[in-house]
Amino acid sequence: MSTHPDETKKLLIADLWKMKAQGQKITMITAYSYPQGLIVDEAGIDIVLVGDSLGMVELGYQDTVPVTMEEMLMHTKAVVRGVNRAHVVGDLPFMSYNISVEQAVTNAGILYKEGGADSVKLEGGREMADKVAAIHRAGIPVFGHIGLTPQTAALLGGFKVQGKSSDDAKRAVDDALALEDAGAYALILEAIPQQLAQVITERVSIPTVGIGGGVYCDGQVLVLHDLLGLFKRFTPKFVKVYADLYTAHLNAVKEFVDDVRNETFPAPEHSFTMKAEVVEELKKRLEE
Repeated sequence: MSTHPDETKKLLIADLWKMKAQGQKITMITAYSYPQGLIVDEAGIDIVLVGDSLGMVELGYQDTVPVTMEEMLMHTKAVVRGVNRAHVVGDLPFMSYNISVEQAVTNAGILYKEGGADSVKLEGGREMADKVAAIHRAGIPVFGHIGLTPQTAALLGGFKVQGKSSDDAKRAVDDALALEDAGAYALILEAIPQQLAQVITERVSIPTVGIGGGVYCDGQVLVLHDLLGLFKRFTPKFVKVYADLYTAHLNAVKEFVDDVRNETFPAPEHSFTMKAEVVEELKKRLEE
């Protein structure tokens, strides 16, 4: 029987490869802040992705495209400070790696060296293999991402399932193999049919982590805010909502508003006091 990697030690890429070999599922979740990093790490998550999804769930953008390197660096640093065991992946935002190999290596180096991420992630298949290979040669581990790639969703016809035709499915398999050959140590498979995810998972030797990729992937990832019911703009089909923290937050703040207006907060137990003689002395001094 397989056993989970030591939960007191930092999870390494070799541990993730071993989990795939043993058929043990990998857990992955996004986080964007120090307290979120603390929580997901304590919960036993294997991989924490500081995703560019922060653009929507934390910064209020309509999609991930506006996210900058400066924003990714700040949030990556915050999450890293809160994580001890999990493997932390820093997401390279749109146009931080698309222009040239040199740009890709430079920005990957920023998230890895300055941000403290254990690896970086970028979107795209064969067309990104040269960037993946160069970042890998520079000594920075790379997590690949194929299927639905949110940064370039406009070219894919929007946010919809990819790889449904035999031609598209074949391209997805070729993309996966190309990224593995280029040095990617793992792959995210987003919004593809579970049968295609199974084919890819069986053909590559590196772990696959699905988000809308079905049960046959080596692991699963969700956006923290989707899982917790904090993001109300939309909920993708592949998300299982485990809590309704939006409503919990809303009700708590409403209760605070009511307490203040009704003068039931702060109560005596929330207040500091002075000795009566000190108050009297203060009043006398003010009258002088």
